Amino acid sequence: MKLPSPAKLNLFLHITAQREDGYHNLQTVFQFIDLCDQLDFTLTNDSEIRLAPEIPDLPCEQNLIYKAARLLQPYRHTATSGIQITLEKQLPMGGGIGGGSSNAATTLLALNTLWNCQLNLEELAKIGLTLGADVPVFVMGFAAFAEGVGEELLPVEPDTPYYLLIKPNCHVSTAQIFTDKYLTRDTPPIKISHALTLDGHNDCLEVVKKHNPEVKEAFSWLQQHGNAKLTGTGACLFMAFPSRVEAERLKRMVPGKWQAWVCKGCNRSPAHKALDQWIEHNRGV
Repeated sequence: MKLPSPAKLNLFLHITAQREDGYHNLQTVFQFIDLCDQLDFTLTNDSEIRLAPEIPDLPCEQNLIYKAARLLQPYRHTATSGIQITLEKQLPMGGGIGGGSSNAATTLLALNTLWNCQLNLEELAKIGLTLGADVPVFVMGFAAFAEGVGEELLPVEPDTPYYLLIKPNCHVSTAQIFTDKYLTRDTPPIKISHALTLDGHNDCLEVVKKHNPEVKEAFSWLQQHGNAKLTGTGACLFMAFPSRVEAERLKRMVPGKWQAWVCKGCNRSPAHKALDQWIEHNRGV
């Protein structure tokens, strides 16, 4: 089985409170984009979990893909319990687009089928939450208005424009952003009915720019051309366009020191679409 592992954007990110456990309550709208990693899953005749290629400075046992597979092993109902997982990496790390969380969710979705674990999406999302707050939205597979730490999800249908996505040459530390004393933590909550009509902001933007001059520079450049936004805790920035032609036109102007992509907003995860097609193709085989 080969499945895409899509990125996400936070169309806005409001931090409404800091909790006693140190985490933050937030409100956001998650939307998928068609920029994806690819994960290939091959059943093996032993009980080992193998992951390739190795990612520099990230031991296999600490990779969220490996952790997700380990969490599903107790639920398997197949004689063949080993798995070889090959990752084709396209999504930049440390960009705030959820690459690691998406990889974990795609692994849960794939192995739930291949190992016949018989878990529903809600059960998979609960398992995924132990790996990270962004994993459940990738497991559920729909664009969502999110609250709590990002795990309370309600389906929404935002517009699906084309986006220009820019990644400055830096890696933003989420922990550094959320522990900064100047981070806004008291944005008034909004109702879901307002979530798609407000031009929401990202409460992390100013702190990210303070700690990361590359993001500040890229944001200033992009802001000259329209409504620039930061996704998650960064470093990726994005801007919406009504057509691919307009997005591609600006992409050609992006300074060469930054990575840039043109992608399409998706309100259903490409991973779910591909999984449904695989199941339909293999039904009765």
